Amino acid sequence: MAERSTNTSAPPASQPQDVRVPLDEVDRAILTHLEGDARIPNNALADKVGVAPSTCLGRVRALRERGVIRGFHADVDPAATGRPLQAMISVRLQSDARQRMKEFEEQVIAMAEVRDVYFLAGVDDYLLHVATADSPTLRDLVVTLNGLADVANTQTSLIFDHVRPRGRF
Repeated sequence: MAERSTNTSAPPASQPQDVRVPLDEVDRAILTHLEGDARIPNNALADKVGVAPSTCLGRVRALRERGVIRGFHADVDPAATGRPLQAMISVRLQSDARQRMKEFEEQVIAMAEVRDVYFLAGVDDYLLHVATADSPTLRDLVVTLNGLADVANTQTSLIFDHVRPRGRF
């Protein structure tokens, strides 16, 4: 009688695969219209993409469940809220701060001026999109960032204008 192996180790890890279902023309049309107006009523969206309202609702729901649509939000103009000066701040962390990256993220997310936080590959570790009331406020924010123990360096680039292309998913 052959003896069974009791080795319970997992098989070698394979390359990660994208298991998402490919997007078809209807999905892409739905995404294009939702990018333009996320508040479009379902029946209007269905009419624009040429499917029944029930089909459209099911497609939108499936796109959300698959993680293609991550959420719906308002695109707020920072200038209209008293923060007309926008900048991108590149942040390089100290080499020994790699284990504390989540702590750094929590610190910057708590700053009212920070609109977006991007974790990067390359020379810099993070890119922060910020909006402030004026130059002195931006300067104070940069001084605060540079004062964090885990920050090695920052570089600030002012944003003159922001143009968001549509339908580039």
